[in-house]
Amino acid sequence: MHATDALVQGRESFGRRAWRDAFEELSAADERAPLDADDLERLAMAAYLLGRDEPAVACFERAHRAFLDRGAVERAVRCAFWLGYSLMQRGRHAEGGGWFGRAKRLLDEHAVDAVERGYLLLPAAKRTLDSGDPGAAVEMFDEAARIADRFGDPELIAWSRMGRARALIACGDVGQGLAMLDEAMLAVTTADVSPMAAGVVYCALIITCRDIFDWRRAQEWTAVLSRWCATQQDLKPYHGQCLVHRSEIMQMHGEWPDAMAEARQACAHLADPPGDPVLGMAQYQVGELLRLRGEFSRAEQAYRDAGDAGHAVHPGLALLRLAQGRIDEAEAAIRRIVAESEDDRVKRCRVLAAFVEIMLAAGDVDAARTATDELAEFAADLDAPYLRAVAVSARGAILLADGDSQAACVALRRAWSSWQELDAPYEAARVRLLMTQACRRLDDHDTANMELDAARRVFEQLGATPALVQAAELSGRPKPSAPGGLTPREVDVLRLVATGVSNREVATRLVISERTVARHMSNIFTKLGVASRAAATAYAYQHELM
Repeated sequence: MHATDALVQGRESFGRRAWRDAFEELSAADERAPLDADDLERLAMAAYLLGRDEPAVACFERAHRAFLDRGAVERAVRCAFWLGYSLMQRGRHAEGGGWFGRAKRLLDEHAVDAVERGYLLLPAAKRTLDSGDPGAAVEMFDEAARIADRFGDPELIAWSRMGRARALIACGDVGQGLAMLDEAMLAVTTADVSPMAAGVVYCALIITCRDIFDWRRAQEWTAVLSRWCATQQDLKPYHGQCLVHRSEIMQMHGEWPDAMAEARQACAHLADPPGDPVLGMAQYQVGELLRLRGEFSRAEQAYRDAGDAGHAVHPGLALLRLAQGRIDEAEAAIRRIVAESEDDRVKRCRVLAAFVEIMLAAGDVDAARTATDELAEFAADLDAPYLRAVAVSARGAILLADGDSQAACVALRRAWSSWQELDAPYEAARVRLLMTQACRRLDDHDTANMELDAARRVFEQLGATPALVQAAELSGRPKPSAPGGLTPREVDVLRLVATGVSNREVATRLVISERTVARHMSNIFTKLGVASRAAATAYAYQHELM
């Protein structure tokens, strides 16, 4: 292909967001004759959007120098900003900070009054917000917004409003913050905003919605982000994070197989090239789904992978320890995490529900009650239906622990209705297990059995093995003597196998070796006269061993 043809096609591909084609065609043109500054910037952006970090950095550096050579200081500064941002995203903070510093020095040396000064406020404002000073961050984002409005720059308008929204929410002004979120997204969807800036704003909005438990907004904007990602060829950044958010929403709605598929796809997408900080989020999500399904050893490995990638492993790992019966370890971990989140309201909200569950298991009802009161206060302040459902569920559990079964029934019925409205079947079914206990204490055994049966059906559909075990323990039916001459330990093994877990998971649950599990399985097959796990599972259900 002639250099001119490749250049023309590369520009055309860039315009229609065909990033792979644009990268290949512009690279081909560059090999024949060095690209000018504008085309180098296009090539750098295409490389970034394909996840090719090193070529992106190299092309942004070349574009930066080319713009300086032709005296276009503002454009050179814009390239330096994107260099700093992309390097920071990859954890190369010293290099990124150096490019931000060079950009500011250029503006000062040339006494340039440009919109880029507003862009350079963004990293400092974010650091201020992350350091726990949201009030100062609001002022910095406000200054960036004023610069954006003065120059009519749609990208900076959207980005600064998004930052201001997050800072306002961190200050406790949730209503104004949400209104500002919507304004920021309006700027993205109605103006000519580059894909790099649009992706940043999309992802920041969805993360903010997650942080305040506004799952309705998160679901709506995740769908918009999914459609946006689908319009762009081989888009690498943002797409992986979109998959993680989709998985979280599917998990809440009980679509666990699809949620796992999305999470695993996100892990594969984010693993190459290495170093993407979102990978830890995807691995943590895999761990959550594995924990809920009872695949404990694989869940622990997923949490460890997430930790290695820089993502927090709690409260998931603490809840895993609880499910494994290692209550002391769960309690120690969750107490530490709650203590460390004293000044971080968002982080605290995300761990308090787990804290209540673990404290109740540990027998510290007073600590659970205090945390439940705090949850209820957060729910009222944030006006988040999801968090209200969490709070009222915790309240019902506390009342049950206090022995007030009648009041517990009232609270738990409200909690169940809230989860139903949110289309969250697993959480609703867990509430029904508590309802079972409360109704039994009130001698309402018919209702208790109906609640238990309804919860069990949901857990079976989801494949929620630990919850199924809890349901089995609550079953009011008299346990039949083991048929087929099975020993009690063989019955334990068969019950777990019948829920679909592997020999390794059975070994983990029963604290025995995999070799011992295999020996038990051989004995079970012989005694029952069956030749497969499926046949043994059918036998277990037919003889009410579950």
